[in-house]
Amino acid sequence: MGNESFRYDGKRVLVVGGATGMGAAAARQVASLGAAVVVMDHVPVEGFESIVVDLRDKGQIDTAITQCGGKVDALFSCAGVADGTPGIEKINFIGHRHMIDQLIAKGMLGAGSSVTMISSAAGLGWEANIETVRSFCDTPDFDAAVAWMEANSRNAHYMFTKQALCYYVAAQAYSMGKIGIRINAICPGPTDTPLARENEELWLSFGSDYREEIGVTASSPEEQGDVMAFLGSHAARYISGQTIITDAGLVGAGLTETYPSASPIVKMLYGRP
Repeated sequence: MGNESFRYDGKRVLVVGGATGMGAAAARQVASLGAAVVVMDHVPVEGFESIVVDLRDKGQIDTAITQCGGKVDALFSCAGVADGTPGIEKINFIGHRHMIDQLIAKGMLGAGSSVTMISSAAGLGWEANIETVRSFCDTPDFDAAVAWMEANSRNAHYMFTKQALCYYVAAQAYSMGKIGIRINAICPGPTDTPLARENEELWLSFGSDYREEIGVTASSPEEQGDVMAFLGSHAARYISGQTIITDAGLVGAGLTETYPSASPIVKMLYGRP
């Protein structure tokens, strides 16, 4: 088999959160590989079929799905916000899950399709918090998840939403696999996006000493978008339920203590002593 398994010719791709950053990079890459791309975001996006949606609003999500219509061969769930954003739990997780549920229920996302999401190093410790994360993710729908968060508001923050996303990807591989859908996520290292620049001191400084020693800079959106394009393609057809860490090796070096200065924070993220 040649490189056609990496291509998207004849496929329709939906990118949720494709106005900037990694989502925009993924949209451009799959378009260059032959996809017909639809982009959803809270602002209009030029260059693609564009649908405006606020993931905090279930009604807007349902309307956006109706506007999208038709089959979706690959979904890229890329929208995300930082702590301090009202409704962070809806934008980072609940809205995406509702979008996926509705696309499946309407038969738009079916056998042979894929879902690729964006997690974060902040979500790597979900196993240590599994009972709480499972309780949240086991809520059956948008409204129930919102009610759960209102009752457990201490969890309405960036780290927990990314833990939920990591758990969701792992947990959904079985049920989605039974209907022929793959689901994966990337876990990017520091990436030079508009969101990261708004939190530059924390997000882009993390691991800077490690990157300097191995001779790389913070990742570009395109470097992350390329991995997403692969995961959504037929070339990745036997990969599902995985969160792929795309950080130039920082997490692995910290866990194994081959780069000792990274070990304390990496082990903290994993909930390890």
